[in-house]
Parts: sequence; C-alpha cells; structure tokens
Amino acid sequence: MTDTEKNSTGVPQTDQLAGGDPTTAFPKVSPPEQHQPEPGLDVRTEPVPDIGLETYRGLGRLEGRRALVTGGDSGIGAAVAIAFAREGADVAIAYLPDEEEDARRVVRAIEEAGRTAVALPGDLMDAEYRTGLVDAAAEGLGGLDILVNNAGKQVIRERLEDLTDEQVDQTFQVNIKSMFTLCRAALRHMGPGSTIINTTSVQAYEPNPMLLDYASTKAAINNFTKGLAQQVAERGIRVNAVAPGPVWTVLQVTAGQPKDKLPVFGQNTPLGRAGQPVEMAPAYVFLASPESSYVSGETLNANGGTPTP
Repeated sequence: MTDTEKNSTGVPQTDQLAGGDPTTAFPKVSPPEQHQPEPGLDVRTEPVPDIGLETYRGLGRLEGRRALVTGGDSGIGAAVAIAFAREGADVAIAYLPDEEEDARRVVRAIEEAGRTAVALPGDLMDAEYRTGLVDAAAEGLGGLDILVNNAGKQVIRERLEDLTDEQVDQTFQVNIKSMFTLCRAALRHMGPGSTIINTTSVQAYEPNPMLLDYASTKAAINNFTKGLAQQVAERGIRVNAVAPGPVWTVLQVTAGQPKDKLPVFGQNTPLGRAGQPVEMAPAYVFLASPESSYVSGETLNANGGTPTP
C-alpha cells in the first residue's frame, strides 16, 4: 500500500501505521518557541499535533458503543474521539467554548466516519455544567457505554511560593475532582460491559518540580482508578487509566512548558522523541473494547519507554 492509498473507510493509510522503527514512526518534533493564551488551539500550534485525521484506521472494535470524551476538542482527547468514531462508536465531546474551532474539526471527523457527534461546550469549573454533562451526553447519544475523563489543566510554576491556592484549586477541580462528579453520573447510565478510562500521566511517577499541583492530581487519578475499579467490578463495569508521557499538544504551548524548552520537548525519552496524540488513541481503544475484558484497575503507560513502577 502506498502513502496515498486509502483504506476501506476512506482514511489515508500512511507509513506510520505500517509499523517499523518506533523512533522514526512519527517525526521528531523540534517546535519553535511559541505561546498561546489558555486554553489555546491545536490548529494554531506549530507544528499542528497529529490527532489521527490522516493516520488512524478503524477496525470496528467499538461498533454501536456510545462514548463521552472530556477535552475532546484537541490533543489526546481529539485523537481518542476520532479513533472511537472510526472504530464504530458514537461520540460526545466536552470542551471549553473558546476551543470551538478545534472542536468543529473533531465533530466533522466523527460525522465523516458515519457516526453521531454531540458537541457539549462548557467549563468543568462550572458546577451546573459539570453536574449535567453526562446526562446531556447520554441524551444526545441515546445512552452511554464509555466515559473518558481526559480534560486537564497544567500550568508551570518554578517555585512553590508562586503556586497560588487558586491555581491548586482549579487544577484539582478539573483534573481529579470532576472525575468524582462525572463517574458518579455515568454509573447511573452504565451497565455490564461499560468502561471508564481516566487520563493520568508519567508525572504521577516522575513529577516535574515545576508541576507540583498537576503531578499530584495525576498520582491521585491512579489511586482513584484502582479504587473505583474494585468497587464496580461486580457490576461488570471496568475502570482503567492511560498514562501518557510527553505528547505534543497545545497544552505545551499555553502554560505547560517553559518556552525555551519546547525545541527539545520529549527528546529525553528512551525513544528520543515526543509522542503524537494519535499514538495514544490505540491504548484507549483497547481499554474501551471487549479485547481488554480481563483488564481493570490497570494504568497503561504510553510514554516513549520511560520506566515506571
């Protein structure tokens, strides 16, 4: 198959999907120093992160499933939403209203895959939006089988003295506390065979000293995942997590990394490069699909080879 040949779903099949050397399967990004105000947009990031528009091929693993993905407009969330749709799922995405330009791109990709797309803009800091989000997704999709808690806040602070209580509260609300609200609501809709997938991070194991609040939430997500998995196992519901390493997304160019570090972002991993969002998607697909029927309470690391416990 050539670079320009397309698969049965009309999605271009590229060399990245053919396997081979993981150090060169995707380009080693060396981004220029850049900045966007929060929350930023993938489409204005240089280079634009690969969310799978031309590099993800679905194989029908999630036919007839209904999923809600938070932070589904860009980065890992966008890649997961597109992958789920190409695997046969209908998908609702939650995102900030300022991210509408990115969200429209994802909605279009879901619909082009022949699936239902539900766009749910709002802010997880807003209690009314947060408490109604899952029900709105289930109404739009006709039910809910999969919840992906992916939305995240990451802002660097070089010293603890610069890390305000306000930022800590916001980071914990978006990254971990919202999971309690969304999972509680999702369980009212879920039956046997349903799955919850949470996004943690390599930061849970190797915390960057400039990301104390963010790294703390990611460790909490691991613990939450393992505890909830045990609680709902007898109901036939599985709960797992994915722990990405350095992945090239707009999060890095808003306030997630020092700007002078962007040109070498992710190059300290054993594979020598940052990951692309589309490379994270198969982990979520696996955990959402029946192929992982005996996997629950697991944290699947996708971090470029960095050793973790």
